[in-house]
Amino acid sequence: MTTEKIVSYTAEQTEHIVAEYLAGVAVEAIALSQGKSTRSVIAKLSREGVYVAKSKAGTVARVTKSTMIAAIAAHFGSSMEVMGSLEKASHEALVVLFEGVKIST
Repeated sequence: MTTEKIVSYTAEQTEHIVAEYLAGVAVEAIALSQGKSTRSVIAKLSREGVYVAKSKAGTVARVTKSTMIAAIAAHFGSSMEVMGSLEKASHEALVVLFEGVKIST
């Protein structure tokens, strides 16, 4: 019993979508022109090793709890051992404290 592999993209289609993508055509436009879903085209471009995920606009690297606690401890002249229990605080609560410490310095 032989099972045939279903080919979603021909070699020509693959070559075409890769060329369009590298030329700067939006993935959505490529998908529309090929009659495929955007997710399908992204998956194919990923398998071909050319897709680069979009970065989220306006995102800033999240400061870790340990970094904030270290800064808070330094501000108050304390040690990480004393301030270590702050790890149990929510990230949002630490951000408020951390921002307050940054403003007052």
